[in-house]
Amino acid sequence: MQMRPEHLAALVAIVDEGSFEAAARALSVTPSAVSQRIRALESQVGQVLLLRTTPSRTTDAGAVLLRLARQQQLLEREVLAELTGSPPRGRTPLPLAVNADSLATWFVPVLGECARWPDVTVRLHVEDQDHSAALLRSGSVLAAVTSDPEPVQGCSVERLGTMRYLPVATPELVRRWTTGRGVDWAAMPVVRFNTKDDLQHRLLASRGVDAPPPVHVVPSSEGFLAAVRAGLGWGALPEEQLGDDVARGRLVRLGGREHVDVPLYWQRWRLRSAVVDRITDAVRGAAGSLRP
Repeated sequence: MQMRPEHLAALVAIVDEGSFEAAARALSVTPSAVSQRIRALESQVGQVLLLRTTPSRTTDAGAVLLRLARQQQLLEREVLAELTGSPPRGRTPLPLAVNADSLATWFVPVLGECARWPDVTVRLHVEDQDHSAALLRSGSVLAAVTSDPEPVQGCSVERLGTMRYLPVATPELVRRWTTGRGVDWAAMPVVRFNTKDDLQHRLLASRGVDAPPPVHVVPSSEGFLAAVRAGLGWGALPEEQLGDDVARGRLVRLGGREHVDVPLYWQRWRLRSAVVDRITDAVRGAAGSLRP
C-alpha cells in the first residue's frame, strides 16, 4: 500500500490549521480538493481518519498516519537539502508541546535559539506536563516536555531536571484564614490553573483535606501568578517564577518548607533529523537552569 504524498499533506494541514477550509488555504487548493484527498486516503486504509469537529481531530488510525506524514515531510526536506547542497525551500514546521510554567520560565531561551533559525517555524502546543505525551501519541508534535518517564512508542526520552513548586499566598490572605490552630487549609481559597492541575490538591491531601475549599481557576501562567499576588487565593508556583516575592514579603510560604517537585523529561521522535537534533540541543542547554 503506497500512500500519495498530497493525501498525507492534506491530513497534516487539516490538523495544523484546524479545519478543511483553513487547510485548503494553506495548500492553495479548494476545500473540495482537500475533502477528496482525505476521502481517498480513508478509502485506501478502510478507516475513518478525521473527526469533523472544530478543530478537526484525528482518530486513533488517523494519529498513526499523521505521525508517518510528519516524519516523511521532515526527512524528505532534509534529504533534498543534503542532495542539493542548499537549504530547503520555505521553513520546516516544528510542532512542540510544553507546559505553561516551563514556557514562562526556563524554556524562554529555547525560543531565543529558534528565533535565530531561518529555516523553521515553531508551532507550540501548551499542555500540562502530565498530559503532553498524548500529543506525541497522536502525532500532533514531534517532541514534548513531559512528566512521563515512559517513552511513547517510537520516541526516546531523557531527563531534563526538576521544577519545584512552592505553596504561597499574600500575608493578608494568610492572616484572614489563620485561627488559633494555624492556617485553615479546608477553608482558605485556592487558585488552580485548570482542571488538569492537581498540584494544590496534592498539598491539601497531604494535610488530610479531602473536600476542596473554594477554587478559583486562572488558566494562564502569568495570570495565575497575578491572581496569587492579588490575594485571590493561595497557589503552588514555580520557584523560579517567584523571583524575590518571598524575600521581600509580598508573598509568604505556606506549610514551612513544604513543596512539590515535578520531574521533567524530553521526549522526541526517534529518527535521524538535523532539525530535531537542533531543538533537542537547545532544550538541553536551557534545562541546565532546572534543579537536578
